[in-house]
Order: sequence, then structure tokens, then C-alpha cells
Amino acid sequence: MRVTSKPLRTDVTPSRAFSVLAHHAASRGLPPPAMLSGDWFSSQAVIAPSLTVSPGPFPSVEETDAPPGVIGGGWFGYLSYDLADPSGRTGFLPASAWGWADHVLRWSASGTCYLESLDGGGPSVSEMESLLAADVAGGSWSAGPLRRPLPSEHRDAVKACVHAIEAGELFQANICARFTGTFSGSPEALFAAGVRSLSPRRAAFLSGPWGSVVSFSPELFLARHGRAVRSTPIKGTLPRRGPADDGNAVLLRQSTKDVAENVMITDLVRNDLGRVCEVGTVTVPSLLQVRPAPGVWHLDSTVTGVLRPSVSSADLLDATFPPGSVTGAPKIRALDLIASLEPCGRGVYTGAIGLLSPAAGLELNVAIRTFEIAAGRIALGVGGGITADSDPEAEWQECLHKAAPLERLLATP
Repeated sequence: MRVTSKPLRTDVTPSRAFSVLAHHAASRGLPPPAMLSGDWFSSQAVIAPSLTVSPGPFPSVEETDAPPGVIGGGWFGYLSYDLADPSGRTGFLPASAWGWADHVLRWSASGTCYLESLDGGGPSVSEMESLLAADVAGGSWSAGPLRRPLPSEHRDAVKACVHAIEAGELFQANICARFTGTFSGSPEALFAAGVRSLSPRRAAFLSGPWGSVVSFSPELFLARHGRAVRSTPIKGTLPRRGPADDGNAVLLRQSTKDVAENVMITDLVRNDLGRVCEVGTVTVPSLLQVRPAPGVWHLDSTVTGVLRPSVSSADLLDATFPPGSVTGAPKIRALDLIASLEPCGRGVYTGAIGLLSPAAGLELNVAIRTFEIAAGRIALGVGGGITADSDPEAEWQECLHKAAPLERLLATP
């Protein structure tokens, strides 16, 4: 497979380019673009200008040599939490959907835009430069306020989870709520606006006749490059009042409950990766780092390893999916408890979204801070890790803190 990468003479931002490409696709009856934005493959953004994304299982690719940093193209898609729900419940989007792109636009870490392709796919450099220079208006959307479950329902689920922990059934579980509402207009416009205003680290957009996934995730689930693998679980949250406020950042690092949440899940991720990595290669180079995300501070840790030579990306997912940070420890018992305590299926929420490239490897986010849109409906999942000393009211407030920036975005098209 031949991989090419050519710089473009353009200073268009990734979010603006996404809007231009979405308008171009819509005006010609083509599928919309797909996009990854924030920190993906050591780049600022990756866009497939027009992509057919169809329901189907996780794909496979044959790896090919490429210069460092080049992506070229690959499979954009998602895996929903539904695939692991022991109750068999589902959301209103397909359980898994993927689309193949033979060319992409990539913005490097320094901001240079490249037109990249696999086997010569896609337009010429001049054609793409001309397209990106178009002056088009962005789309719009309309959405009513999201309906929340009764706070008492979430508090009762948290209490039941704490009782299960006290009984020795598990150490931690992630208990979530689902906010729902109506939506009309352009999911692409919603995504572009969110990328600009929220600057999420692991944002992703996918769309098809089945609906749209609009993700503003801050969390890396898996990054695989060759045999090197990395995961950065987030666990531990406090509200963030503004860019200059670091009071809660200090309190978060000092919180016994939040530190315990993170350490337990980091150990679970170590165990998951240990199932497919060379003995002795799984390490934790970063533990309990405080990082900002839209509306909140988070604790995250990073786990790395070296995969055994025979391990495929599908094998890696079999060992690690769904992400430990949104399930619990031990994971199997947490999955069963979640199914018994949450009143509905999670859908794409707490699954994974990303890109599998023959040239660049695999990167997937954890599908949190993620809107699911289809047939005039929109859903947003929120939740948090429950430990033995969790306070039910504080856990509900954490859900509200996480949802607040996305609710504000949705209300201000």
C-alpha cells in the first residue's frame, strides 16, 4: 500500500475546514465528513472529507510502512457499550459502525495541514486547497432542554452500589444516568461549535443514515502504534470554576476518595493490558495527574505496555473493552451490577470512538461527554465512579457538573 502526505497552502482551522466540508458534502448529496479533534496520533485533527459509515463489526487492516506521523486514511468508527451489556439492552444507534477513508486531511501538532492518501485516493492538492477556501455559512440546530431522571433514582442506584461494595462483591463501579431530549438541524454544526468552545482532547464526529455521534471526550481509551500500547484512564472529578481557579485542582489530588477511584482503575487497566502484553512491560509512567476538562478537573493516569507479537487490534479489544474507567473493578461483576442498577441501556456512551489506520495504528477515545442523535432524539450519558465512601448526593452533583458545559452548548446554537 502506497501512503502519501502533501502539505496544503491553507491557514484554515480544523473546525472551519470541517464546516466547509460538511456544507460541500450536503450540497452535493454526499455523506458528511468524519473528524477527530484535539490530540489524535500526535496531531491536532484528522478529517475524512466525506465518509460512508455503516453498521458493522470492528474491522481489520494489514499494516503498512509510512513515515512517522502520517495517517493516510483508515477505518473511522465506534463500538458501543451495548456490545458488552450482559442484559442485552441497546440504545437507539447501531452497536458498531465503521467507514473506510482512502484519504484524509491531517493537521500536525504545529498546525500544518496535509492531504494524505492511501494508494492515491482522493482529490489533488489544488482541488482541496480550492475547496477549503470556500466562504460558506455554518449550519444550525435546535434542541429543547434535556430531560433528566429523578435525582432520587440516581441516588438510590448509588446507595445500592455502595451496599454491594460493603458486602465485598466489588471495589468500585461506574453508575450512570441518561439525559434525553429532542434535536433538529445540523449535528455537524453542533460538533464544530463544541470543538471551538470546549477544546476537548479526544473529540470525534461520525454520522450516517442511522444517526450521529458527537463526542467531546477528554479521555484516551487505547493508542496502539506497532506493538506499543497506551491507555490513560480518567477517574476522579471536581468542578472547575474558571481558567484561573486551581483550588479544586489541589483538593482533587488530596481527595482520598478520588485518588482511590483512580488507583483502583489504573490497576484494572494494568491487569487488562497484562493479558496481551509481554511479561514485565506493563508500566505506569504517569499516576494521578490533575488535568482540566470542560467544566471539571480530572485525575488521570497512564498505563503503557508492549504487545506480544501475535496480538491483533481485535485481540487487544477483547482484553480491554469496555474501558475500565467506565465499568469498575472487578470488571465482570461491575458489568452485571450496572445492568441491574441502571434503568436503560447506555448505547454508544462509555463505548469507544476512533480510527484504525494501516499506516498509523489504532486510537480510540472513551465515549464520554458524547451526544447520540437520531430521528429527532438526542441523548447524553453522565456518571461517575462509586466507592465505599461515595455520597449519593455528591455523585448526582458530579453528573450535573459533567453535563453542564454540554447542556449550555446545546442551548446556544
